[in-house]
Amino acid sequence: MGQPNARTRNPLTLTIAGLLLLVSVIGTFWVPIYARSTPKLGDFPFFYWYQLIWLFVVAAACWIAYLLTRTGRPARASAGSPGAEGSARGESAREDSGGAQ
Repeated sequence: MGQPNARTRNPLTLTIAGLLLLVSVIGTFWVPIYARSTPKLGDFPFFYWYQLIWLFVVAAACWIAYLLTRTGRPARASAGSPGAEGSARGESAREDSGGAQ
């Protein structure tokens, strides 16, 4: 028998997340794309403002990839739930007493 509430991740979603991260890496590490000084934006050569733009693009791509890969996971027990609270207290009480009763 399987778990009825278990969610599986869609391979297409993982592929999209991987492609987002791959494009970010290629865009920032492939030097021939930005190894030039023109066009300038004010006093800044192309290299500087190209890398600055990629900073925000990579941050957005990582956030989107995180959201895409996070959606297939079941929710964890939070600290406010009664089941998690009781088990945490029971374990800490045993550790504090050193096992002696």
